[in-house]
Amino acid sequence: MSIAGIGAVAAVPLTPPAPTPVLDVSGANLSPGITTGAGVTPVAGGNGDFGNVLTQAVQGIADRQGNVDALAQQAATGSLTDVHQYLIASTEASLATQLTVTVRNKALEAFNEIMRMPL
Repeated sequence: MSIAGIGAVAAVPLTPPAPTPVLDVSGANLSPGITTGAGVTPVAGGNGDFGNVLTQAVQGIADRQGNVDALAQQAATGSLTDVHQYLIASTEASLATQLTVTVRNKALEAFNEIMRMPL
């Protein structure tokens, strides 16, 4: 019994990927137009609309998940030549979702704490 797509996965050589350099941008002054890893463009001077920044962040997560879905479909049909692409995209989407949920939870905790403050 043969499963379609498994032959393409088995033919991929298992060589470790080249190490990627780590770039620390904490405290860096990013120019407008430079996008961060989450797909959000930093706002210079704080003059941007916070709602637009949040909308861009959620759209970035949706785009990443769409990419993961497309790569998963390619893997299932056997047309994906590099399995690493799927694994990296899947991990990125998972981390972006976890970060968004954590930020949302912290924002809700802060809001609830403010609401509990006496006047």
